[in-house]
Amino acid sequence: MRLVVGVLALVLVAGCTPIDGEQPGAGSSGGGPAGNAAPPPGDVNAQLAALTVASSKSMSGYSREKFPHWRRVDENCDVRDTVLKRDGTGVEATATCKITKGTWKSVYDGKSFTDPQDVDIDHMVPLANAWRSGAGKWTEEQRTEFANDLTRPQLMAVSAASNRSKGDQDPSQWKPPQRDYWCEYARRWIAVKSFYALTITEREKSALQDMLGSC
Repeated sequence: MRLVVGVLALVLVAGCTPIDGEQPGAGSSGGGPAGNAAPPPGDVNAQLAALTVASSKSMSGYSREKFPHWRRVDENCDVRDTVLKRDGTGVEATATCKITKGTWKSVYDGKSFTDPQDVDIDHMVPLANAWRSGAGKWTEEQRTEFANDLTRPQLMAVSAASNRSKGDQDPSQWKPPQRDYWCEYARRWIAVKSFYALTITEREKSALQDMLGSC
């Protein structure tokens, strides 16, 4: 009888053991969508519905310097170098990680480049947009994590022209010229805002819903 009770107790304890899970939010460094991938299609509508809708906050106090970016990843490469190497094909670099050769296709406008100087690293959710969406209350450490996030789909190599055309605009104000990228763009935008608990405006939410309609 004692043996049966002991076994039962072990089963109950094992069944109640919590599974470690990530607590999403600003500055967290683990979990979330793997690599540079957006979430599975089945998750994105629920993520969008869960985002807080609010008016854009003031830009007072904002500067790009409050989001320190392109920090070192290793002894030689910084975050920008790492994204160029990840998103390009046939990429070559010097021993000090200066990118000298490669081919990059910009998913925003479909253009291809072989000169890394023609390529920008886009923040999917722009730094200024993040500030207006809640990042103005973050610590510098949290803003640094956001600006250098290689885990969420926040950084990608695109044409300099498309990146500068986008600026700090949200999807209600700017969409990629390549219409067949709208679905993926919306999914990535939602993934980033969801992970960092950033707000969205009514117009932004409506635009994202329309873009998801192209999936």
